[in-house]
Amino acid sequence: MITAARRLGLGLALLLGGSTAAMAQATACGGDFNAFLNGVRAEAQSRGISQQGIDRALAGVRQDPKVLQRDRAQGVFQQAWMQFQGRMVNKNRLASGQQRMQKYASIFRQVEAQTGVPAAVITSFWGLETDYGAVLGDFDTLNALATLAHDCRRPELFRPHLMGAIELVDRGYLTPEEMRGAWAGELGQTQLLPEDYLAYGTDADGNGRIDLLRDVPDVLMTTGKFIQSMGWRRGEPWLEEIRLPDNFPYDRAALVAKEPRAQFAALGVTKADGSPLERDQMPASIVLPQGRGGPAFLAFPNFDVYLSWNNSLVYALTSGYFATRLAGAPAVHPGNPQPGLDGEQMKQLQQRLVQRGYDVGKVDGILGANTRAAVRSEQLRLGLPADGWPTAQLLTAL
Repeated sequence: MITAARRLGLGLALLLGGSTAAMAQATACGGDFNAFLNGVRAEAQSRGISQQGIDRALAGVRQDPKVLQRDRAQGVFQQAWMQFQGRMVNKNRLASGQQRMQKYASIFRQVEAQTGVPAAVITSFWGLETDYGAVLGDFDTLNALATLAHDCRRPELFRPHLMGAIELVDRGYLTPEEMRGAWAGELGQTQLLPEDYLAYGTDADGNGRIDLLRDVPDVLMTTGKFIQSMGWRRGEPWLEEIRLPDNFPYDRAALVAKEPRAQFAALGVTKADGSPLERDQMPASIVLPQGRGGPAFLAFPNFDVYLSWNNSLVYALTSGYFATRLAGAPAVHPGNPQPGLDGEQMKQLQQRLVQRGYDVGKVDGILGANTRAAVRSEQLRLGLPADGWPTAQLLTAL
């Protein structure tokens, strides 16, 4: 469901692993669309894809303006975390996920044995991305990828996946008509991009076909292997709700500030129920999605996988939290956070931060990592608790 432009870093890594010729062709964006498709055909041939497969995949491919509209508008991530997770981690989705974990317990055990990835982690992505296969998306995948590879915003990400989509057709995994999914080219019940489909796709049920649209065993094993490839650490936690003491130094609450869990325990940080944290060397970061008054979490190295899946903290934290709930954790304590900024106010804040010399990326009204870091710096300068949560008070002070 929420798949917009994720895994940019992985896409770049795939590109950098390709041939020099392919990289040169990938820079040829924009211009005449038919000329662009001729270049795609030539590159596909150079990759060893059959002419029959190329012709079948690209027959009738056209640009889709709705794809570009979606690419430019991703306002869902302007929502505060409690609002977003409250909608996504709902009672029905939790119950459905737990039922599926029981129904497919045998294949989940096989997946964890091979990859180290627990059932709850895979199920959280499965539920958030497509409601367990119920909402796969209705965009023509080949049209979407051709549109985005032709567009000059991020051709280096999408052109390799266009090649992958053509190869999926050539291998007989999917027909062009079956290839319908998200606007950014993701396919299947956990919404993998075509190069990932090719790299990690597994025929787990042994029926001779890798089908991530319909075959649940294929979906679960493939997703486990994909998560493993992003650095999942077997047997380790990913996220845990915590409670902070009143005198906590908030400048130490940042995803980039990893410290041993024992150091946070020494500062008076406890588990959510008040019991003590483990006093070990497990690296962790404190995440305050809505500042010092709201929920608080410890994020462990495995949480980086969630950010690799989707670099939006709102999405990654929701998916990680959903997995903890599926694994048996209680509902998060909402706390009493200070009101945040709406989209227009956030843009004003970003513009003022840019004027002060900060790099916040695009002024888009979304509280991303760069904006949080800049907010934290300004809070320190102004003598405010440096929790990275922008408020009307901060906006006025700037």
